[in-house]
Amino acid sequence: MNLVTILLTSFGLAMDAFAVSVCSGLTIKKVQIKDALLIATFFGSFQILMPIIGWFFGLIFRDFLPNFDNWIAFILLAFIGIKMILEGMEDDEEKLDKNPRNLYNLFGLAIATSIDSLAVGLSFSLVESGIVNLLIAVGVITFSLSFAGVILGGKFGHLFEKQAEMIGGIILIFLGLRILLL
Repeated sequence: MNLVTILLTSFGLAMDAFAVSVCSGLTIKKVQIKDALLIATFFGSFQILMPIIGWFFGLIFRDFLPNFDNWIAFILLAFIGIKMILEGMEDDEEKLDKNPRNLYNLFGLAIATSIDSLAVGLSFSLVESGIVNLLIAVGVITFSLSFAGVILGGKFGHLFEKQAEMIGGIILIFLGLRILLL
């Protein structure tokens, strides 16, 4: 995959983490740098780990699906993209109920925001694309956006949350279409 595709994919994947980071910033009464660093580190780390897991699953199943790999990648990315768009339109009050400083809650949030990265890692494996550049880009971008999201959430609230998830979903759908059509 080329650099533009990798960067767009990384931004698309990071949008879930950004939206949850904004919510996390909302729930913390007085956001401190250490809060933003903790949340960004968790989210960035899981966005690196999950594509690796997906990649290895793809390596296992790639030989069984040679005629359908582009369709599977498209379906996975389109499904995740549509899910992100729909979640961006929902009322997110339930996200505000959990304390993001609690490591158990943070662990759950990090997994939840990186499930789509698992599918992207699987998709990259099925279309036989390298993953190292994706891992670097998604880790750096997710960390940066998550850090900024916590700070913004603490200061500006819900201004960006829904739009970020919907934009990320649209990017993933277009990536799936690109894989299918090329």
